[in-house]
Amino acid sequence: MKKIIYVVLDGLGDRPCKEFGGKTPLEAAEKPNMNSLLKKAKTGVVYTVGKGIAPESDVAVISILGYDAHKYYTGRGPLESYAEGLEVNDGDLAFRVNFATLGKDNEILDRRVGRNLTTDEASALAKDINEKVKLTSYPTTFKFKNTIGHRGILVIYRKDGKKLNAEITNTDPAYDKHGVFGVAKAEFDNFVLEARPTSGFESDEEAIAAAKLINEFTKKSIEVLNASEINKRRISEGKLAGNLILSRDAGDRLPKFPPIHKEYGVKFGCFVEMPVEKGIAILTGMDVVGLPLPTGNLKDDYTLRARKVIEVINNYGGLYIHIKGPDEPAHDGNALKKKDSIEAIDKFFFSELLKSIKLEKNIIAITSDHSTPCHLKAHSDDPVPLLIASEGIISDGTADFSEKFCAKGSLGELEGKNLMSLFIEFAK
Repeated sequence: MKKIIYVVLDGLGDRPCKEFGGKTPLEAAEKPNMNSLLKKAKTGVVYTVGKGIAPESDVAVISILGYDAHKYYTGRGPLESYAEGLEVNDGDLAFRVNFATLGKDNEILDRRVGRNLTTDEASALAKDINEKVKLTSYPTTFKFKNTIGHRGILVIYRKDGKKLNAEITNTDPAYDKHGVFGVAKAEFDNFVLEARPTSGFESDEEAIAAAKLINEFTKKSIEVLNASEINKRRISEGKLAGNLILSRDAGDRLPKFPPIHKEYGVKFGCFVEMPVEKGIAILTGMDVVGLPLPTGNLKDDYTLRARKVIEVINNYGGLYIHIKGPDEPAHDGNALKKKDSIEAIDKFFFSELLKSIKLEKNIIAITSDHSTPCHLKAHSDDPVPLLIASEGIISDGTADFSEKFCAKGSLGELEGKNLMSLFIEFAK
């Protein structure tokens, strides 16, 4: 059986951009190495969670790893909290959070504090919150932790045997809940929301308590953050203050995934950068391959990752490689930078990889977890391109690895949850 090299380029999909004369960043990008795989590849497009769903990364990753997210998903908060070493028991309340910048009358000036909040600054702000915020609306304790950049996690712990129910809405206006899934909104008013029980849980005491607690946390943390010396210094330097915590994707238990090696008979290692992907990887039984965090030097970062694939591939039946690259500039609406990111991945990651990885012994699958159109600055429900290459695969004649050309590929339209089984068949 061939080895599986499964590469997911975060937020790769897009829509036509005026910057490229109606092409997407992927269509406009120079990508000779990815395109070279088309000579021995079949292509298609993937609705990672389902048609009409603009998924968050966690739901999408669960799906494209072959799990039915409707069955297993319990919220992003528990996944990230677990990955960062915070205990989450049934009945606790875990959130994914962002540091943000609050203006007047609850208006959000920037959801990511200008993307320049340093780890040291975020750690100091988190320390202030943990020491100075006291929740009194319900018997509880909490732990708040910053993760990467403006991102963080919050776990509110149940006390005295009283459980909390995660059936509550977000305070972050950019995200909504559709059933069990968190979804990105295409349009929203940029004001802090008040959490409330979701439809059908308006009278549920555990959901009422959960909503009260996160609203209390939001209000009290604003007071602490506004008084912080870190934020006073940032303002004096002409930077935005990290004076608001936006919460979303509450969960009140960890998901219980069947181990991936038992589901598919393949031992997987993974390369992951963000806490949510790390949490999913650990909970599905993957080995997390140790890597330094990205430095921002794309040549060094991507070359190192390619060489690491070559180094460890023989230890596994497959590697899941999640590369954040294209997603962040897309969220900032920067189509040119997204194109540059795609080109850097091709030039430094795939160029290095293809020097040593032989298609006679491996299959290479390239896709994405979701589309992030630059003009939306948010995830969309558009399908993402898929390429599966190996020696022995008869090319379907796709001329370019892109949204438009892959939509005409022989694999047609697929659902994310069916990808792993498809890769296993090709590997056999």
